[in-house]
Amino acid sequence: MITDESLKGKVALVTGGGNGIGKIIAHLLAEQGVRVLVNDIRDVGREVAESVGGVFLKADLTSMEEAAALGKRALEVEGRVDILVNNAGTQHIDPVEDFPDETWARLVQLLLVAPFQLTKRVVPGMKERRWGRIINMSSIHGLVASPYKSAYVSAKHGLIGLTKTVALEVGRHGITVNAICPGYTRTRLVEVQIKDQARTRGISVDEVVETVMLEPAAINRLVEPEEVAQLAMFLASEAARSITGSAYSIDAGWTAR
Repeated sequence: MITDESLKGKVALVTGGGNGIGKIIAHLLAEQGVRVLVNDIRDVGREVAESVGGVFLKADLTSMEEAAALGKRALEVEGRVDILVNNAGTQHIDPVEDFPDETWARLVQLLLVAPFQLTKRVVPGMKERRWGRIINMSSIHGLVASPYKSAYVSAKHGLIGLTKTVALEVGRHGITVNAICPGYTRTRLVEVQIKDQARTRGISVDEVVETVMLEPAAINRLVEPEEVAQLAMFLASEAARSITGSAYSIDAGWTAR
């Protein structure tokens, strides 16, 4: 566990903080004395916020209007956001010719446009204070592609591009911007993916896990969400002050081939 006294008193906004990786990040930040604003589309985020002594900000980030309002509200609630964790996510699996237009657009809004909207709103304050951490939860699919995930792969590739661009713009102001690229991680989202992949590919759930998710990896197991959260904590710490514009794989060697 990283201990960083410099984080005490900071304010963080964690999107998708109601479960999985986001929930663990919220708890780890709170343990360092960070005031955590927990965003989620579901009321489960309220439970997480209460458990960490933070504030729940409900918003549907597939809506451009709600994403913009979330950034504004976060700044109104605490007057500042020092650490932004763009973690909210979902995906839809279909061949490109069957992918509904509206679903494709909503996914890109959630996974790429909303992180841009929130980044845009918190950067001015970070510049004034000459300190900030922006952590974008990308994916191995921000680095490589897989079939039936055109919206997800497009957005996650774009999120890494956003990460690098903003890092170059704000680095001289003491702000770092990095992306994390997890492999298949033991979360509720991956459980849904397994069933969707089985349906789309016409294979069993066990075959999806063995041949689609784990076969390409060097280490034959799912990544644990705690591992990803610990990497996020390192990137938020003072120890990572010289790390920016980077995309960190934590994928059991999935993208090493």
